[in-house]
Amino acid sequence: MVNRSKIVTKDRPGKKNEPDSGNIKFLILHDDDHHTFEYVIQCLMDICGHDIVQAEQCTQIVHFKGSCDVLKGDYRELLPYRQAMIAKELKVTID
Repeated sequence: MVNRSKIVTKDRPGKKNEPDSGNIKFLILHDDDHHTFEYVIQCLMDICGHDIVQAEQCTQIVHFKGSCDVLKGDYRELLPYRQAMIAKELKVTID
């Protein structure tokens, strides 16, 4: 579980080559036909801090459209969420 309130991002000198740091990006959850709705909903609540309604809506969008943006922010801010979702074997990208 990633605690959003404890994620701290700091500007690091000399790290200007990180992919699109400073630009708004989206954490995109992709459909995988493997996990249950309940599992994905729980992951969205635990990792991304979604409430039950938001998690259910995102899961439905992923199921019917193939993907859904679940968080937005700076690339560096989204990395821990991406890693946590991947650790749960969900397919996510930062775009």
